[in-house]
Amino acid sequence: MRNVIVTGASRGLGLGIATALAAAGYRVIAVARSESEALRGLAASLLGRGQGEVRFCPFDLLETQKMAELVAKLRKESGPLYGLINNAAVGTAGVLAMMRDEEIEKLIHLNTLSPIVLTRYVVRSMMSEQAGRIVNIASIAAATGFQGLAVYSATKASLIGFTRSLARELGPLGITVNAVAPGFVATDMTHAMAPEQLEKIVRRSALRRLAEPADVASTVEFLLSDKARNITGTTLTVDAGGSA
Repeated sequence: MRNVIVTGASRGLGLGIATALAAAGYRVIAVARSESEALRGLAASLLGRGQGEVRFCPFDLLETQKMAELVAKLRKESGPLYGLINNAAVGTAGVLAMMRDEEIEKLIHLNTLSPIVLTRYVVRSMMSEQAGRIVNIASIAAATGFQGLAVYSATKASLIGFTRSLARELGPLGITVNAVAPGFVATDMTHAMAPEQLEKIVRRSALRRLAEPADVASTVEFLLSDKARNITGTTLTVDAGGSA
């Protein structure tokens, strides 16, 4: 059974990705600060089925200095690491001139520094196997301007640049590196938006609807599969045509 790390897997997109990958037969190592009821239920539902599996690993991704120890522990407990889904992020919004330094630093740390450092250590495991898949969850905000998301957009744009360059570095070793850029997705975050805001987003999309977490998850699943063995260094947009 192939091991795939999914960060931020306790809720939202991360939980959707973990659900899809476990259903596809992967052993999902769900990394998050705390285990949600939904994630616990997912893990329990898979016990004894002999297909996929979910293992929860508590970890604060802001503690980048402990990531080498984390990856060594995961490799010892579960074996070779086949996939890494860098999904965890914070989406703090705010006009740049009014944001506090601490907010900016946290956004950059969790959204950019943490995935880069974690990838560094996971890649070392993949290199010994001469195989692996890395998928970075970016955002359409990396290419489309949104008021109040200047810092968030910068962090997601950096992930796309990271994806392209790392694909060049790791390609000769048989490791692919890609990004997925979701648009507004039907999660708890969008459900909290004002109805008129949601209506505007839906009306702007080519398909007149929001993408679902399952749409993003199935794209990630595809990039992990052998069907995507010749796809690397690219970004797949999943936004129901909102940026078309």
